[in-house]
Amino acid sequence: MSKRILIITTSLRSNSNSDALAHAFAKGAAESGNTVEQISLQGKNIAFCRGCLACQQLGRCVIQDDALSIAKQMKTAEVIVWATPIYYYEMSGQMKTLIDRANSLYNSNYAFRDIYLLTAAAEDGEGVDEGAIHGLNGWIACYEKAHLAGTVFAGGVNDAGDIKGHPALRQAYEMGKAVK
Repeated sequence: MSKRILIITTSLRSNSNSDALAHAFAKGAAESGNTVEQISLQGKNIAFCRGCLACQQLGRCVIQDDALSIAKQMKTAEVIVWATPIYYYEMSGQMKTLIDRANSLYNSNYAFRDIYLLTAAAEDGEGVDEGAIHGLNGWIACYEKAHLAGTVFAGGVNDAGDIKGHPALRQAYEMGKAVK
């Protein structure tokens, strides 16, 4: 049975290493017969959450920008895959901003169950991605039907394209292929 997968790439750099992980995951997921859609935050206008909580009554954010359409796509996806560079041992700021702006999904009949996190960083060591995982788990904890289904970390990749030949690409591909 195929699933609707939404991959959100959060790097603002063209041909980023986290984007390469997303493409590998997408390729594997598509080969398994899933419907895969990718959204890049590059070039998107996404304002900070105002904390007004109007979204809880309206079912959508009051700020008119690109976060509105992305949140709609998140709501109907059965699987959400986040791909982010690691900055200072944490997810990118643009990823966190979108997570905050997707607050309208909290009281909704969202479809997502499986959440994946793909990360890349210049630093290559144990636990480099722990902050990002912890932050994402904080969001997931608010959605009782969702869970973190898997993570892939590519360390030691700084410049665009450094990830070429990295074993994490194969891991991301295999993780995507296993989604059914």
